[in-house]
Amino acid sequence: MVQVARKRKQVCMQGARILLVEDDDVLRGVVERNLCARGHEVHLAIDVQSALAQLRSYEFDLVLLDINLPDQTGWDILRIAQTEGHFLLHQVKKDQLPEGTLPVVVLSAVRVSPRRLAEFHPLAYLPKPFPMEAVLRLAAEAVPQDRQ
Repeated sequence: MVQVARKRKQVCMQGARILLVEDDDVLRGVVERNLCARGHEVHLAIDVQSALAQLRSYEFDLVLLDINLPDQTGWDILRIAQTEGHFLLHQVKKDQLPEGTLPVVVLSAVRVSPRRLAEFHPLAYLPKPFPMEAVLRLAAEAVPQDRQ
């Protein structure tokens, strides 16, 4: 059964537009509140289908992506999105990203293999539990120049 993403999103000030893909209610709430408190606009997805629907409907500055999701994996999101041409992933500084590239930060409670990281080149990999300051720093770096 595919879970439907909550339609609710926190619309905040002039920060980054962030898609948070996380199925754990508590962690999702904590990350969302912290990002919104810093002025970021946070959209939520709890599974692969809702994440892909969000990616197809909105433009984001950053994706925070859990790997273990109820219907498939975060890797499936990346593979499908790349196939559809939504974005490419490059491990470079935000100001050096080619036009149309969306930075992805991988969040995972299980160890991610170097092979997977090399395959998808996320901007960052944060093993859970991760320091909230690391997420906030990456979000701040994702804010486009015209919104700073």
